[in-house]
Amino acid sequence: MSAVVQSIDTSATDEREQTDGFNLIIDALKLNGLNTIYGVPGIPITDFGRMAQAAGIRVLSFRHEQAAGYAASIAGFLTKKPGVCLTVSAPGFLNGLTALAHATTNCFPMILISGSSEREIVDLQQGDYEEMDQLAIAKPLCKAAFRVLHAADIGIGLARAIRAAVSGRPGGVYLDLPAKLFGQVMDAEAGRKSLVKVIDAAPAQIPAPDAIKRALDVLRNAKRPLIILGKGAAYAQADDAIRSLVEKSGIPFLPMSMAKGLLPDTHPQCAGAARSTVLKDSDVVMLIGARLNWLLSHGKGKSWGDAPKKFIQIDIEPKEMDSNVEIVAPVVGDIGSCVAALLAGMGGWTAPPSEWTGAVAKKRDENVAKMAPRLMNNNSPMDYHGALGVLRTVIKERPDAILVNEGANTLDLARGIIDMYQPRKRIDVGTWGIMGIGMGYCIAAAIETGKPVLAVEGDSAFGFSGMEVETICRYSLPVCIVVFNNDGIYRGTDVNSAGSDPAPTVFVKGSRYDKMMEAFGGVGVNATSPDELRRAVNAAMDSGKPTLINAVLDPAAGSESGRIGNLNPQSKLKKK
Repeated sequence: MSAVVQSIDTSATDEREQTDGFNLIIDALKLNGLNTIYGVPGIPITDFGRMAQAAGIRVLSFRHEQAAGYAASIAGFLTKKPGVCLTVSAPGFLNGLTALAHATTNCFPMILISGSSEREIVDLQQGDYEEMDQLAIAKPLCKAAFRVLHAADIGIGLARAIRAAVSGRPGGVYLDLPAKLFGQVMDAEAGRKSLVKVIDAAPAQIPAPDAIKRALDVLRNAKRPLIILGKGAAYAQADDAIRSLVEKSGIPFLPMSMAKGLLPDTHPQCAGAARSTVLKDSDVVMLIGARLNWLLSHGKGKSWGDAPKKFIQIDIEPKEMDSNVEIVAPVVGDIGSCVAALLAGMGGWTAPPSEWTGAVAKKRDENVAKMAPRLMNNNSPMDYHGALGVLRTVIKERPDAILVNEGANTLDLARGIIDMYQPRKRIDVGTWGIMGIGMGYCIAAAIETGKPVLAVEGDSAFGFSGMEVETICRYSLPVCIVVFNNDGIYRGTDVNSAGSDPAPTVFVKGSRYDKMMEAFGGVGVNATSPDELRRAVNAAMDSGKPTLINAVLDPAAGSESGRIGNLNPQSKLKKK
């Protein structure tokens, strides 16, 4: 981008082209292919957003920084480039910080860029506008944090942020830009030379040959092997190699929620519908881009049964090994390189015993058959199974659509009911199991992929970011939101026995979330039966118009905390 500032050098009596911090940041972003910004305008970054847009960067303006941050985080997951979130100082920065920590926890590459108060005032605590030592606050919650004080260092600062975000185990990075930096002026030619194009930001990390041999030896001796695919495997975009490894091995695989679709959930080796069986009965488990955290009961306990287990783990982070249980065959490296090396070493491979694969297939088929009638009901008001049965068919007929999913029961049941057929088409709450990611994810998924988006939202989860339906309408995005409305958190039937206030988990009865979308020019539909829901979703997906469907569920539908009610401590005091 050509600089916009001209000045007269009186000492040399010649006119020199100059540039400033605004332009150098824009040039640095464009030089590194970061052409989309998610954020909220305000002091001191309002003009920067305008200038970035004028320079050809797509600037998506949100109603809340947290939603913008979630959009940037999932953009990083979908593209393998850091998603960029831009916020104002102090409160705006703090709003974006939740999403930055979320990105780091989930290993999504993201850069949070925030304007900030001047250092000399912050350090003396003199009470500047939105004064806060943002760098110090951000450091514990992200992979790396940098502050740029001089225009000549903008290129290096952004380069360090990009490399930190995507190299090794990806994560969130904070970049602090004090207000004074934007207006700093310097020679344009020197400015151009100060910019850095990052080369090979995420170099391959080749696994050790001994580690590959060890892993294959353990796998060959297994009688009841299992492969678990995590969202790290989806992020790697080594789809063909992973599919070849699974199919060549003949081993049943269990996809974690955001790894669904790496191989279709209907694949004959998929053990998703036999999850309890394979976790309990397997003797060797190979983890590919998955962590043994709470989502897998830490690799131990009742859900893993009494059968002795040996674990093989593929991860780019060496410290992940042995985090909960002994890993007998750690394979450290990027997933693409590790899977390719495993494939190369599988000469003369023998499939696992048919007794094992047959038992897994039998259990899977039994569970699928048992569930099928529940998914075909046409009850009004709806229950979760009837509504999700409709959406399961929609995704089967439209496998290219992106599915966004959050909630308690809405998330837990959809994860098991809705089959996925292509990689990176299901995005959800991730490692923390948090609520509020929905609308930000919808916006970024539509922007980054150009595909239609179907969001399946619990009514509580939708409330965290529901105002972003205006953003969806403003940018005319092909997003269909289905809000599962059962009048409350978990369900809408709780009663306050001690007073007239509603119970803490109960919302306004008969709420019409569809009217919110209509208020901003989108399409709103109230659906009270699976048949009505089917017609409304198909019409929305065909039209590509922003649509919100208020799916009326029985208020009694749902259970406490979905399937993780055991994590909610129960009072040991008896009610008087």
